[in-house]
Amino acid sequence: MSIIFKALDKFSGYLKFIGAAAITAMMLLTVVDVIGRFFKYPIFGSIELVGFLATIIVAAALPYTYKVDGHVGVEILVRLLSKKTQLSIDLFTRTLTLFLFCVVSWQMFLYAQDIHKTGEVSMNLEFPIYYIIYLLAFGLLVFSVTIIETIFEDIKQLRELKIK
Repeated sequence: MSIIFKALDKFSGYLKFIGAAAITAMMLLTVVDVIGRFFKYPIFGSIELVGFLATIIVAAALPYTYKVDGHVGVEILVRLLSKKTQLSIDLFTRTLTLFLFCVVSWQMFLYAQDIHKTGEVSMNLEFPIYYIIYLLAFGLLVFSVTIIETIFEDIKQLRELKIK
């Protein structure tokens, strides 16, 4: 299992760099578009491209951000509880989160298949949007595997507390 989690960490690192590249591209595109609008030469489809890049950012950054606990959390009351209770609450919430994102990922794959069959494209650029939906679904799948990794870590910590 350790080999899988090490590979997952390495892959999450690659996704992090893809997300960083996408946010840089989104920033540059927005700046160039604003300057172009000032001179009456906006970039055609820039709004769609920014939306696509935002989706790439979310799909790429979510696993790494979760792994390093980069999400906002309210734990004022939880910090007052014992370590064992904190881990139990973490385990419970991570399990619910895993269930939710497995369902969301699965539904995103199904949605992408439906969009692929219908041939739906973006409004201005006529880009097939099922690529973006598949990408997001894949990112959520990687995110779900990352949640599984943290669940195993919580279980390991709970076992260590019981031994002491």
